[in-house]
Amino acid sequence: MVNLGEGPKLVRHKSEFKNGEERSKKSLYAALDLGTNSCRMLIARPTGPRFEIVDAFSKSVRLGLDLERTGELSQAGITRALQALHVCSKKLKRFNVRRSRLVATEACRRSKNGKKFLDKVKRDTGLALELIKPEEEARLAVISCAPLLDPKVSQVLIVDIGGGSTELVWIDLSNVPKELRISAMLDLELGLPTKGELTSFAKKTKKVRIVDWISVPLGVATLLQRYSDVEDDSARFALMSCDFEQKIENFLPYFSEDLMNKEEDLQIIGTSGTVTTLGAVHLGLRRYDRLKVDGLNLGAADIDAVIKKFLDLGPEGRKREPGIGRDRAELIMSGSAIMQTLLRIWPITSMRVADRGLREGILYSLMSADSHFNEPNVKNSH
Repeated sequence: MVNLGEGPKLVRHKSEFKNGEERSKKSLYAALDLGTNSCRMLIARPTGPRFEIVDAFSKSVRLGLDLERTGELSQAGITRALQALHVCSKKLKRFNVRRSRLVATEACRRSKNGKKFLDKVKRDTGLALELIKPEEEARLAVISCAPLLDPKVSQVLIVDIGGGSTELVWIDLSNVPKELRISAMLDLELGLPTKGELTSFAKKTKKVRIVDWISVPLGVATLLQRYSDVEDDSARFALMSCDFEQKIENFLPYFSEDLMNKEEDLQIIGTSGTVTTLGAVHLGLRRYDRLKVDGLNLGAADIDAVIKKFLDLGPEGRKREPGIGRDRAELIMSGSAIMQTLLRIWPITSMRVADRGLREGILYSLMSADSHFNEPNVKNSH
């Protein structure tokens, strides 16, 4: 198993490839995630029980800007995305990557011109982006977050807040021995079940029971766009929170009294720019540091305090706040509304922060399929 728990190591490619370029290139893998807000790519190679990152790319492209209003990808967003994808294409060629998975998510799924855009990407950049389904997006989030699981808990809620959608996966591990719980989550290679398969699915996955999963068509960008005409900051925050809660009413744990009262045996693991920003601001970081944020146990009271600080700062104050940045200042409140809603419904004492997501899940899946991680060797980082 890949040891994501230690955190991938970033290796600067110039020095790394100067004296052994061909040897290093042979086992390189790439994962690209084109989302509603960002285009991000990792190039990595397996090293024993984990992988190390050789090159990383991230660019805000706002592909889904105005998607909520128009139902289409804007020309400006398409242009920004194409510019970023040209950079990714050059990197893939430069590193001679032969094993990769390049995916597009909610913005391309929902837009009327999504397929036309992906065809243009193929023509202009040579990159064939795969439009993945919500259940695959959720599965990859589970895989990437699995090493952060506390094996002592039997219930885990994975929360992946994206730009255009939010994925929630509730997993019951009560029938899995504690020492096998992390590896059992990492082995979700079958995909997530449909509503009718929830019971039979457990028999196929070492007694891991997916209680339910949902992909809510509201993320930080689409939720913000929906209430962009509300001028009052606090009122907009409250409306976003209520709207999100209404959208998860079909999520089975929302109605389950047993699961609603599982605070002591429940762990929430959150992955997204919203969650990592909450962690960074709580720590008082003036410059983001992944090593300090990834794996952080962030108290529910601390989350409330940070969100209150955001509201007190107001729109202009948030733009100047270290740890948020101008690019995320407009989006942080919609993401915070989602996170606070979930913690109000399931009031646990703390949440585990994950600076990892689709790309790490993709890399693990690709390398595992090539038998790079035959021996289970996953450490839970604390």
